[in-house]
Amino acid sequence: MHPPKLIDIGLNLGHDSFDHDRAEVLRSAQHAGVVQMILTGTSVEASQKAAELAASHPGVLYSTAGVHPHDAHSYGVDTSVRLHSLAMQPHVVAIGETGLDFYRNLSTPAQQEHAFAEQLQLAAMIGLPVFMHEREAHDRFMAILRQHRDRLKRAVLHCFTGTRAELFAYLDLDLYIGITGWVCDERRGQHLQALLPHIPPDRLLLETDAPYLLPRTIKPKPHTRRNEPANLPWVLAKVSECLQKPAAEIAATTTSNARVFFDLRC
Repeated sequence: MHPPKLIDIGLNLGHDSFDHDRAEVLRSAQHAGVVQMILTGTSVEASQKAAELAASHPGVLYSTAGVHPHDAHSYGVDTSVRLHSLAMQPHVVAIGETGLDFYRNLSTPAQQEHAFAEQLQLAAMIGLPVFMHEREAHDRFMAILRQHRDRLKRAVLHCFTGTRAELFAYLDLDLYIGITGWVCDERRGQHLQALLPHIPPDRLLLETDAPYLLPRTIKPKPHTRRNEPANLPWVLAKVSECLQKPAAEIAATTTSNARVFFDLRC
């Protein structure tokens, strides 16, 4: 029996941990049923690399173009122009990863807010969906997003790990919700497991955020902490368990959702 078809909506395939075996990682992912993958752009340079990787695997890999809040300090006068140029490539399917992260503050809050607003404006102007990140910055994130939401085509809050109130606030703005291997953590993920039934089926998306957030449910335990897109079925299995629905049903729903969200033709 073939594994259910899945789409990983967020992974960092350009990360240097994949430099020695990137082709094998892709083969393993496809063997595991991950038929399409969206590569996350986190800076202009990372977005360029993601776009190049996507171009080399048409119909399988796609990418986003954006500046992560950690790198917001690099958002210069020409950054939006450079991102716009990348976004014109047919395999670039969203703006991001953008948003706010007040947990680490690797860029100042002011720098993050400026970069976030600029990228929301860019997405609205060119008609691409937005791939977003938020950590310990919910109120400011929502205030900025509300100013732009009506002009945005679609938007996803990736790697959701927030509270019930935050989830409902995102859903009130008609956001999609990305679920990672965090849900597989028997310690940190319990509150997320309880929130899964509150996510409308047509707003649910699955992702690995590889090489980060390795699912703790993997058996046998892997010899490395590096996550891979081939591990997405473990996220699916935990979501299936929490929702008490067949994995095949959730796979079909989330795959359809991803194709709608990113305008993937097949």
